[in-house]
Amino acid sequence: MLLQLEHASKRFGSLQVIDDLSFSLARGEALGVLGPNGAGKSTMFNLITGDLQPESGRIVHEGEDITRLAPSLRCRRGIGRSYQVPHPFGGMSVFENVLAGCVFGGGMGEEEAQAYAVGVLERTGLIAKANTLAGALTLLDRKRLEMARALGTRPKLLLLDEIAGGLTDHEAQALVETIRAIRVQGVSIIWIEHVVHALVEVVDRLIVINFGKLLKEGAPADVIASREVREVYMGIEADLAESMP
Repeated sequence: MLLQLEHASKRFGSLQVIDDLSFSLARGEALGVLGPNGAGKSTMFNLITGDLQPESGRIVHEGEDITRLAPSLRCRRGIGRSYQVPHPFGGMSVFENVLAGCVFGGGMGEEEAQAYAVGVLERTGLIAKANTLAGALTLLDRKRLEMARALGTRPKLLLLDEIAGGLTDHEAQALVETIRAIRVQGVSIIWIEHVVHALVEVVDRLIVINFGKLLKEGAPADVIASREVREVYMGIEADLAESMP
């Protein structure tokens, strides 16, 4: 297994955000994560990246316990992440943003980092905007840049946090094609998303989280057909119906 969460729990004061959560990810797999707002999905990502520490349980990456490992060292191990709200360096060019990921996240030397950054921009459809200031990008291209910066760290595992949120259907489809291309390169993916029809085009398996607990896990069609999932996930029913044959 590439990644395992084993009985992880996280509390903020009296609020239990992650509650005895366990799941695993195989190498090369794409896992989709569904759940209502406040279910603990982003907190789960923060536990994986090391931005938060669990009160109990552990996180295992490539067979090694990384529960107390610093975020920077997890990044060097190959765990990359995008954020729900893009956080580019607005005064730097698209190329410079990705280059920073290559150097500081991926640990590359200057020459290697420059060549790698160009390749990442080609893979994410941003090469024509390499010299554009990140602050001047459209929402779609800012989302692409979020992925590109994470890919610059040379991840084995890419965490995507609602990367399709706020996009039109056409823009979301363009993003789906980019994510598919990333998978072809052998990158494993965990993708949190509310745009279900985009998610199910990419992932092999779905998990549903509610109140920090694992509610359902399995093949996308089986999970989406679950009455329990439809009842818990407010407002998803129409989207779910449209997303599956």
